Formats: sequence, C-alpha cells, structure tokens
Amino acid sequence: MKSPLPEDARKITGEALQGALVDLVDLGLMAKQVHWNVVGPRFRSVHLQLDEVVATARQHSDVVAERASAIGVAPDGRASTVASASAIGKVPDGWIQDTDVVSTMVKSLTAVIERMRERIQATDEPDPVSQDILISLTADLEKHAWMFQAESV
Repeated sequence: MKSPLPEDARKITGEALQGALVDLVDLGLMAKQVHWNVVGPRFRSVHLQLDEVVATARQHSDVVAERASAIGVAPDGRASTVASASAIGKVPDGWIQDTDVVSTMVKSLTAVIERMRERIQATDEPDPVSQDILISLTADLEKHAWMFQAESV
C-alpha cells in the first residue's frame, strides 16, 4: 500500500497506531474476561459498565487498524502479538470480587491511557490525522477510568 506520509512519518505513526491497537484489543479482551467472572454486591452495575468498555475498545480498535492500513501499515491484532506487547497485566482466573474488578480496571485503563498520551505526543508532527484519532479514543478511555475511579472511593 502506498502511504500518504513520508517514510519517517509513516514509521513513527505506524508504531503508535500498532501500539494503540494492541492495547485496545487486550483491553477489550480483559474487560470481557472480568465481565464474565465478576461477583459481589455491585455485580450488575460493574457487569454493565464493563460492556461499555468492551464496546469502546472494539470500536476504536477498528478505527485504529483501518487508519494504519490507510497509511500503508499492516495492522497486527494476532493473539501472540497482543500478548507480547500489551500494557495490561495478567488478570486473575476464576471469580473476581467486584471491588477487585474495579481496581483492575482502574489500573489497566491508567496503563493504557499513559501509553496513549505518549502516542499522542509522538504523532503531533508526523500525522495530525492519526493524532486526532488517538486523542478521541483517549478521551473515551479517560471517561471510563474516571467512572471506575469514582466507584473505588
């Protein structure tokens, strides 16, 4: 695919988009995993909130992957790639108490947001179009992080 960006800008932007894709795919998978295993008095509200995170991650991962393709970078969302490069740590197996799910989500969202903000900085010069996508998705992730943080106080 021919890129609309010069090679150096394509490389920087491609790395930022690939990193964003990996974190979004893993965030969606992790949120679904804890969604299936959450227990506790706030089960229903946390369960539904997790579906919102999954929807956000899936929507933005598709936008990010398509942007990568548009600039001539082949997106890689394979399980092995995601597992080796994600910012999200391991999720415990089995049932997870609702308070632990909230803590896990705050920690995971914070890690992803920190990396997204680095990507926003990195794409400022090389590709403002991709930067705009990263800004938009980070705003959505920050909203989710705020909502989970509000549950932990």
